[in-house]
Amino acid sequence: MKDVESERIRNTRFSVIGAARSGIAAARLLAGAGGHVFVSDTAPPESMSAAMASLSQLGIPSEFGGHSPRALDADMLVISPGVPSTAPLVRQAIERGLPVVSELEAASWFAKGTMVAITGTNGKTTTTTLAGRMFEDARRASVVAGNIGTAFSEVVSTLTPEHVAILEVSSFQLDHVDTFRPKIAVLLNITPDHLDRYEHSMARYVESKCRVFARQGRGDVVVYNRDDEVTRDAVERHVPAGVLLLPFSVTSTLSSGAWVEKEAVITRVAGQRTEILPTSDISIRGTHNLCNAMAATLAAQVLGIGPASLRATLRNFKGVEHRLEFVREVGGVTYINDSKATNVDSVWYALQSFTAPLIVLIGGRDKGNDYARLEELVRKHVKAIVAIGESAEKVHAAFHAVVPVEKAATMKDAVSTAAGLAVRGDVVLLSPACASFDWFTNYEQRGKVFKDLVAKLPGAAA
Repeated sequence: MKDVESERIRNTRFSVIGAARSGIAAARLLAGAGGHVFVSDTAPPESMSAAMASLSQLGIPSEFGGHSPRALDADMLVISPGVPSTAPLVRQAIERGLPVVSELEAASWFAKGTMVAITGTNGKTTTTTLAGRMFEDARRASVVAGNIGTAFSEVVSTLTPEHVAILEVSSFQLDHVDTFRPKIAVLLNITPDHLDRYEHSMARYVESKCRVFARQGRGDVVVYNRDDEVTRDAVERHVPAGVLLLPFSVTSTLSSGAWVEKEAVITRVAGQRTEILPTSDISIRGTHNLCNAMAATLAAQVLGIGPASLRATLRNFKGVEHRLEFVREVGGVTYINDSKATNVDSVWYALQSFTAPLIVLIGGRDKGNDYARLEELVRKHVKAIVAIGESAEKVHAAFHAVVPVEKAATMKDAVSTAAGLAVRGDVVLLSPACASFDWFTNYEQRGKVFKDLVAKLPGAAA
């Protein structure tokens, strides 16, 4: 951190809003740098005993069960990703002219080394994890953090100038960045999602994603999906002058970036053409994962990881939990956990990843889904749907004229129903297209319950 920034922190009163993992990490980081920190959370005290204990041990004052006027008695608010910009406290701060920054922004003030920021509606976690594995396999000093589960604030103080920080970055984190400047920004795709957080405006959602490269300049790089029209337009219209553009495509041959030629991944970086490997050698399946692999490969190549190491990683990487995750084969029926598919676009990609007949579990807390995008793929690949969660009626209405749809009252009922519909050679796929907050705490819990239930199925199927 520069001396001027360090001095600024020592003389600043921070209100950290949200006392989950990222909030605690940000509070610890800022207090450790001499900031005057106060933490405020609306959760009832009885549910936050661990957070209260951590803050007490750090000597950081806090409040729970609501925001008192003290939360706005600050020079700056630092908010967690779970705190929406529309929250009354955030709006009050903005109306008063108080700066509001995300935990990601605050952590970036302390960053040494190189930052790679990966965002997009779908594929962030897979691409971030894969890129992290590429650096690990190449024995490069690196950390993987951000929206992936480890807050950047938790690990930023461990970085040296030789480190690479590979960050999964959500639009919620980007909503309140100011000086955040990654060396490499990766924009995988932009499709409708979380529009309830953006006043149902796609333009505002696109604007949020573009903040990943808004502070970049000469010497920085943007890796982006040229096949996605919204993404391509956003990048080519709004990237600052001097930033190097490296597109990737599965449909076109490019003059730079990454593309597919004669069923092999080809890259051209800094004028050097490289055949990375045949697409059939990439261990994670599906066109969307081919895009993810190309994006991670370009970011790694820019930072000096050689093709031999990249090939080994791409051949051995097995994907991430809850994303098209193989669970079990029972009596010739394959069960796949894709609980992380929380929007229609994710399911669209998932349905293209299989040639076997599918029984798909769809539903949960709906975010304004339009299922029309899936109709053609459902006709082609799906033999039945099991509708689950709060949106079961909407799922039934969307698909009952296309394929048989059964409604389930619980996940146990859904797995049992799907198993009863499946025959040898079929795939049972949990790919909900919805948030999990109706029946579960998060998509991880939903996926775990699904896997536990599948593990208990009898060992034979029809």
